[in-house]
Amino acid sequence: MGGGARVGLTGKRALVTGGARGLGASIVRALTGAGAAVLIADVRKEQARELCDELAGGGGDARFVELDVRDADAVAGVFRELEQDGLTPDVLVNNAAVDVTKPIEHLTAEEVTRVVTTNLLGPVYLCLETYRRMIARGGGHIVNILSTASNRTWTEAGAYAAAKTGLRAFTHTLFQEARRDCPAIGVTGVIAGGMATPFILERFPDADTSLLQSPDVVADAVLYALSVPAGSAAAELVVVPRGEPSWP
Repeated sequence: MGGGARVGLTGKRALVTGGARGLGASIVRALTGAGAAVLIADVRKEQARELCDELAGGGGDARFVELDVRDADAVAGVFRELEQDGLTPDVLVNNAAVDVTKPIEHLTAEEVTRVVTTNLLGPVYLCLETYRRMIARGGGHIVNILSTASNRTWTEAGAYAAAKTGLRAFTHTLFQEARRDCPAIGVTGVIAGGMATPFILERFPDADTSLLQSPDVVADAVLYALSVPAGSAAAELVVVPRGEPSWP
């Protein structure tokens, strides 16, 4: 961990998408370390189950939920099942994301659809199901993991930047509506700069890791967002390496 915020989440349940590895796994570890019971929503069964076993060995409470965030019907079905089982999450962290690093000239419609559906529509589907239930219960917290691409883009990132920019706008709107309709619901966008995770290293194996930050630092930012007391709000947090080339 990065040694940042400390928050007690005992008795709370969180759902983290893309939680099997990388930043998602760091967030899962941070949440279980704070006492939360965590649902790891991912398509990577084996990695998710291995993480659940690891956390159980340390006294953590984590369960695997197989979920493709691109499937709106599947998302709705998972939330119905969780509600029936008394496992409705108090905290949602939309972390799952993909990218296709290509010039726009060479992108296919299928690639654009996969990126935009995973990075924008998927989180929106999760927010819709979660927010309605949080309104009914009178509280909760939604954290959407954004990117510096939602503020300033670069070449070969057309679909990714479009999706993350859209998610940032949606997050801002959700924040405003929650502030108006149910102040006990927190909504936070976390703009994360480059991290030493498979998301970058699998696509750019020669990347200079000295220019990347640990995902644990971003996970600490998520904990900080959850620690802000009533009367204040962490609407958006920016966590980037000091040498981040895409900020501001």
